[in-house]
Amino acid sequence: MPCFRFSNVPRLLIFSIFIAVGCSACFAQEPEKPDAPTPQGPPAQSTKPISPYAPYEMISGKERFRWAVRGTLGPRSLLIGVFTESIATAQNSPKEYGPHWDGFAKRYGMRLTGVATSNTMEAGLGAIWGEDPRYVRSSDEAFKSRLGHVFLLTFSARNREGELRPAYARYIAIPGSNFLSNTWRADSVSHTSDALKRSSYGVLGKLAGNAWSEFWPDVKHKVLKK
Repeated sequence: MPCFRFSNVPRLLIFSIFIAVGCSACFAQEPEKPDAPTPQGPPAQSTKPISPYAPYEMISGKERFRWAVRGTLGPRSLLIGVFTESIATAQNSPKEYGPHWDGFAKRYGMRLTGVATSNTMEAGLGAIWGEDPRYVRSSDEAFKSRLGHVFLLTFSARNREGELRPAYARYIAIPGSNFLSNTWRADSVSHTSDALKRSSYGVLGKLAGNAWSEFWPDVKHKVLKK
C-alpha cells in the first residue's frame, strides 16, 4: 500500500470534515434547554416529525438490528446500488470485473458488503455509548430550517438522554469500513486514496439519504396524493 500523502485526500473529504467540525462547534454553543419530559409511549418513527423537546425513548437492540438490515437491504439501498453499479459497469471500473453482467453482479455484491460493514459498525459501536443512528424528520415547516436539520443529523446523533451529540460511531464506521474493504477489493481500487474517496462518497450518500427521508414524504403526498 502506498505511503499516505495529504495531496491524496479528495476535496470531498476535506469538505465533509469542515462541515463536521462546524456541526461540532454548534453543539458547544447550543443554549441550555429545560429538562426533557419523562420518556413515555413508543419511540417516534423516522418518517414523522419530532420536536427537540418531545419525549425520547432510546433505540432498542432489535431496532438497531432492523436499522442496519433496512439500511443495507431496504428498497432505497438496493435501487441506489443498481444505479451506481450500472454506471461503474458501463465505465468498466474496476477493470478487473469487466463490462458485462457478471461484472455488474460482482460490483453490486461488493457494494453490499461495504454498506453492510458500515451499517453494522455504526449500529454496534453506537450501542456501546448509546448513539442512536436513526434519522428523525424536522418539526419545522420552513425549507431552510429543514435543510439545516438534514445536515445536522448527518453529522450528529441522539445519545441515551435524547440530546444531539457528534455521531462518533458514524465517524468511525464510514472510513473504517472503507479501509477494511481494501482487503477484499480488486487491486486497482484498494489503495489509501481509494478508501478516502469512498469515505467521501459515503458521507455524501448519508447526506442524500437523510434529505430523501426528510422531503420525499412531502413530495409523495403532493405528487401521488398519498
